[in-house]
Amino acid sequence: MKQEIIHIALVVRDYDEAIAFYTEKLNFTLIEDTYQPEQDKRWVVVAPPGGSGTALLLARASKPEQEPFIGNQTGGRVFLFLHTDDFWRDYHAMRAKGIQFIREPKEAEYGTVAVFTDLYGNLWDLLQLKEGHPVRQRLGES
Repeated sequence: MKQEIIHIALVVRDYDEAIAFYTEKLNFTLIEDTYQPEQDKRWVVVAPPGGSGTALLLARASKPEQEPFIGNQTGGRVFLFLHTDDFWRDYHAMRAKGIQFIREPKEAEYGTVAVFTDLYGNLWDLLQLKEGHPVRQRLGES
């Protein structure tokens, strides 16, 4: 049996501002942007460059009870983990594009990591795992 998590829904305020942030600031690729008239919503999927794993489904808050979760889907914990093959390249590029890091880079036993926020305040780890780390092995890397 083979199963994969292909999308993670991220509650956003506005489709277009979210697309602009993820494609222009984080260099994600816009995979799909399809209007669904029966629900008056869009199916918007973005993914990190060069990746073939999980993608983000940008889901506009469509009810008032969903709005408080914009930027706070995990109660203030780091929500998403963006693995890179070159931490310092991406860290400097992201800073140059105005990405706010709230925890500066550090070397940890598992690799190099820093915490940044997206346009809504969700917390992300930018990390480069050390060679031999189990996740890298799972990804087919050394």
